[in-house]
Amino acid sequence: MDHLDKLENQSIFILREAYKKFDRLACLWSMGKDSTVLLWLARKAFFGRVPFPVVHIDTTFKFPEMYEYRERLAREWGLDLTVGKNEEALARGVNYQNYDPVTVCHELKTVALQQMINQIKWNGLIVGIRRDEDGTRAKERFFSPRNIDFEWDYKDQPPELWNQFKTDYDKDTHVRIHPLLEWTEVDVWRYIERESIPVVNLYFAKGGKRYRTLGCRPITKPVESSADTVEKIIEELEHTKISERVGREQDHSQRYAMQKLRAKGYM
Repeated sequence: MDHLDKLENQSIFILREAYKKFDRLACLWSMGKDSTVLLWLARKAFFGRVPFPVVHIDTTFKFPEMYEYRERLAREWGLDLTVGKNEEALARGVNYQNYDPVTVCHELKTVALQQMINQIKWNGLIVGIRRDEDGTRAKERFFSPRNIDFEWDYKDQPPELWNQFKTDYDKDTHVRIHPLLEWTEVDVWRYIERESIPVVNLYFAKGGKRYRTLGCRPITKPVESSADTVEKIIEELEHTKISERVGREQDHSQRYAMQKLRAKGYM
């Protein structure tokens, strides 16, 4: 097996373990490259279908291309798609013109997700985060318990040694499952190339710029790039020294912004 085969096998194993252990399971989908690869892996793990609900937490501020992509892929892959919004916050006028990015992300993403968990009572939630993407995410585990308010205590995580994962929790414990933790950004793009996985066209350069990550349109900026194919993106990433999330404004608006957001339950 090559490197991608090993990553694929590990992710499929974790997905199947989660499906076996958690009776109320769902998967978050942001329409970005990582969570789309996660859905592709789920389809491989379960013989061509995703056997649990797929959840998009919609701030209503995504790029139009992302919404079109969401509807098309959900239809083509037969996804059981659920869209969640914090309608109360939106009615109060929570947006990027009136509030700082961290507050908006907390209200429209974290609180919206908490509302859905409270309503539907998921005890397992699959998320497509990677350790190399952000220093805070590097502290995560494959199976990561949350407290009663779905908050993450990054100082108290179970050890995971020699691929031994803690999956036995009290019935009402909420656990986040992270099958892509050991993947890198380049791994994801090499896998996309190998498997011919469709992604949002915003990732490909137009006019000398492209998006490396896709978030809310008002606070997501493109990077300088001429990479207009997957092959060129891989080549670019093999030489770049620029952080993947350099274009995410919420990461830079406050000190330790991502750690603060994730401690409160952010994805």
